[in-house]
Amino acid sequence: MSTFSNEIRLETLKMLKTRGFGHLGGSMSIVDTLAVLYRDIMKIDPSNPSWSERDYLVLSKGHAGPALYATLALKGYFDLSLLQTLNNNGTSLPSHCDRLLTPGIDMTTGSLGQGISSAVGIAKALKIENKPNRVFTIIGDGELDEGQCYEALMFSYHHKLDNLIVFVDENKLQLDGYTVDILDQKNITEKIASFGFHTVKVDGHNEEKIKEAIINAMNTKHVPSCIVLDTVKAKGVKAFEGDIGNHHIRFSKQQEIIIDEVIKQLEEALK
Repeated sequence: MSTFSNEIRLETLKMLKTRGFGHLGGSMSIVDTLAVLYRDIMKIDPSNPSWSERDYLVLSKGHAGPALYATLALKGYFDLSLLQTLNNNGTSLPSHCDRLLTPGIDMTTGSLGQGISSAVGIAKALKIENKPNRVFTIIGDGELDEGQCYEALMFSYHHKLDNLIVFVDENKLQLDGYTVDILDQKNITEKIASFGFHTVKVDGHNEEKIKEAIINAMNTKHVPSCIVLDTVKAKGVKAFEGDIGNHHIRFSKQQEIIIDEVIKQLEEALK
């Protein structure tokens, strides 16, 4: 894990600990991808979130907003102290991402299956305008239960949206249990490749592999790309990794102690 990913994990855990509950599992599984995108890849200007030349990030799995909020704060979109207001009444950091409330959020998401369609629409609009901006979107493996996702994939291929890169967070768990038990998708990589996408699967916690896959995707012309991330839900909190109930947790006293210990370890690692 890099310094930046450790910082994101630390701020995400501090935020969730303060609130007392939240979407820990799916937030922690995408941290390494967010670190690579916002540190190494995306064209952004935190002082001007609406910069017309920026790249777009659509977090289709909008419940993972805490990890994205932590990333945006660390990049300077807003003050870190705001993270402690997560999901409070009147906050600009709601449970799911809202583009009208949070600087740096490009699309309101959370109704699963709809975010990827929004990302595809943005990518198509940029093509029509002949603009070089890129669109990155992160969807969950459980989210692929929604048929709308596959309509978006078909549209993307037909319209040759090579400015679109889709990430699938294959952490193998969703709200109700293991994805293989809820709706077995079989081989997600092969399935999306069958739609005509340039598709690869990588270790979703290996930043070098993620970056390499993104660069290769950016150099692929005339077809959209998909990077399937082999991840662990709740990555970084061993006690919660693989726990079938880690999608949304209301922390017990014992769980708060566990989180405090991980926070302490991250703080030590960052000194």
